[in-house]
Amino acid sequence: MVDSIDELKRHYFFSEDDAVRLRELLSLAEQHQQRLVSKLYEFIIVHPETAAILAKQATMEKMNHYHGLWFLALFQGNYNNQYLANIRRIGHAHVRVGLPVNFVNAAMHQVRHFLHHLIHDTFSDRDQRRAYRESVDRILDMNLSIMTSSYRDEEMKKVFVSRRLESGLVHLTERFTYGLNLILVLALAGLSVGVVGLFIKDIMLIFNGNVEKGILSALGAMLILWMMIELLENEIKNLKGGRFNILVFIGVIIVAMVREILISTLRHDDLKTQAFLALTLLILGIVYYLVSRAQSLSKE
Repeated sequence: MVDSIDELKRHYFFSEDDAVRLRELLSLAEQHQQRLVSKLYEFIIVHPETAAILAKQATMEKMNHYHGLWFLALFQGNYNNQYLANIRRIGHAHVRVGLPVNFVNAAMHQVRHFLHHLIHDTFSDRDQRRAYRESVDRILDMNLSIMTSSYRDEEMKKVFVSRRLESGLVHLTERFTYGLNLILVLALAGLSVGVVGLFIKDIMLIFNGNVEKGILSALGAMLILWMMIELLENEIKNLKGGRFNILVFIGVIIVAMVREILISTLRHDDLKTQAFLALTLLILGIVYYLVSRAQSLSKE
């Protein structure tokens, strides 16, 4: 929203020459004021939604009176901040009665069309007609800009308080989530160091003569270390704004199941337990394939 009429004039290249030309059209506008008001009334009344809105707010005479005053003010030539305030009040009045913004635009088009024809029928010189039309277009565009800005002001009033609150809450939640992810990365890094220690301990079993248990335990520790590396990489990508990858977590579960099968072999568990673990691993493998396939198709 502009703060002053001078700023608005700069936006639309409205000059003092435009003001002079509009003043020259004042007498012509006064002669055809009632014609314009009648056309506006016909345009409004033909649409049931606008007719219903205006019928509740004012009598036909009052509405026509205000339309006539606004129309003549276009050609008064005194376009100052008071003029800006007056047009802004008209815009807020439209908002207050519930007039849709598209009807404001359409009504302004009707006024523009009326004035273009009036200028064309009144002045024979082509350059003079073009100059008058350009000045009329500028003042109408300025009026339309002021009126429609009232709709934006009203929308901002409805959401401004909650928007600041919502923005603050969203920002706070984002920072909190980022902090949790950072803590998770640090925790995973610490656990990874512990897994490295576990792997070294399992290797020592081999050198102590317990070869079978040392190899299987070391293999299990390697799988856990690989799992930790995958989780760390995924969390680091997440911290950098990457997408959540569900396949990583399914893969981690598969790795955990493989390690459990290795441990079950060392414990010499019964056949039912090992069959259950093998079946679970098969189901996880199918899930991993289906998710991977779905991701590939979505990329295509």
